Amino acid sequence: MPTVVNPATGETGRSFPELGDDQIEATLARAAETYREWRLTSSAERAALLNAIADQYDAHRDRLAATITEEMGKPIRQARAEIAKCAGGFRFYAEKGPRMLEPFEVEVKQGRAMAHWLSQGPVLAIMPWNYPFWQVVRFLAPTIMAGNVGLLKHASSTPGCAAALEEMVTAAGAPEGLFQNLHIPSSKVAGIIADRRVVAVTITGSEGAGIKVAEAAGRDLKKVVLELGGSDPFIVMPSADVAKAAEVAVTARFQNAGQSCICGKRMIVHADIYDAFMERFTAGVNALKVGDPTDEATEMGPLSSEGARDDIQKLLDKAVAQGATKLCGGATPDKPGAWMDPAILVDIPEDAPVMREEFFGPVAMVFKVADLDEAIALANDIPFGLGSSVWTDDEGEQQRFIRDIEAGMTAINQMLVSDPHAPFGGIKRSGHGRELSQYGLHEFMNLKSVMMTG
Repeated sequence: MPTVVNPATGETGRSFPELGDDQIEATLARAAETYREWRLTSSAERAALLNAIADQYDAHRDRLAATITEEMGKPIRQARAEIAKCAGGFRFYAEKGPRMLEPFEVEVKQGRAMAHWLSQGPVLAIMPWNYPFWQVVRFLAPTIMAGNVGLLKHASSTPGCAAALEEMVTAAGAPEGLFQNLHIPSSKVAGIIADRRVVAVTITGSEGAGIKVAEAAGRDLKKVVLELGGSDPFIVMPSADVAKAAEVAVTARFQNAGQSCICGKRMIVHADIYDAFMERFTAGVNALKVGDPTDEATEMGPLSSEGARDDIQKLLDKAVAQGATKLCGGATPDKPGAWMDPAILVDIPEDAPVMREEFFGPVAMVFKVADLDEAIALANDIPFGLGSSVWTDDEGEQQRFIRDIEAGMTAINQMLVSDPHAPFGGIKRSGHGRELSQYGLHEFMNLKSVMMTG
């Protein structure tokens, strides 16, 4: 039974009953029935619903943000920003989606040909706790615009967020069954993926979870989008504004207590400006306001759970045992909750296994490099390939980073963030497929070629 545990206090809150097999069957049947009607709606009707859902998010922003803070510890200002971003995501697809769905002409040798974007059916989303609303909206808004219907298996630690997500869609006037939340254990997921009524699955989560979902989807030849782990490089070169880069690096690494797949987890700094960067970066990390996530002044709250905090502590201790130096932070205060001070690791040996692992928490790894080639080689020497952030005013260096960094996304002289306008996703063991933009809309659609005479 999913139960809320406040990570700031360790106190237990609401519980949500899990669905039994009969309830799961009823949910799937309702999704299939609703899809038969929803697929026939116009893009204008779908856009109207998306705008109505956005209105619900705007109207209930404070309550939804408070739920995020209670369930996974995000500071309240960041939680409100997440809800605002969700509203913007719905409005983006309401405005841009209809044009993205327009059929287009294809040149053929004889006659005429058109390509049409058509819906396919119920899509299952398996979503994490770190951005408990935005991660879901990234799948949900394009699902609705595509004419598909959505099913959600959310993280067990954020059941109130999952329930509120369904509530907002229902309150906006959506037909019953268009989007349904499934309070189920992970053991039930494979059976739902295998169900003939579910046409595709998307997951944001760990590498291990992604492998299990991909295996389950592969057995029935169902499409899957995987948005998995990352250990993104944050590269700073001598031509950059070092003071600005160091300031942004603090946010890039420690926002959401470092629990973001596109956090700048590895700071790779050119030797010529290493000392200047480290002076500013270390000062910024030590100045972070860590505390009560309901306080407007708080910049970093607790981790999502004591278990997550303990996992990061073990990985940090392992790094030190492998030869790394803990420059600051990393303490776990003796008080209830999932607290940990932000930490910086330096002097990490090249052969240390931790070099190629993901710190999904408030630990920054910093490396000194001699030149551009070494920076790129170090950036790519990991199994992941999600995002990257590079800081240089040299146009030639910018082009090298764009061409040679093995990642699905690169930000230049700014922190990498997700944006509805731009495709989001990675390569290598960070997954495959794309969310957001027209590419996220089209992932689970049927691109049908229509050949015509004359």
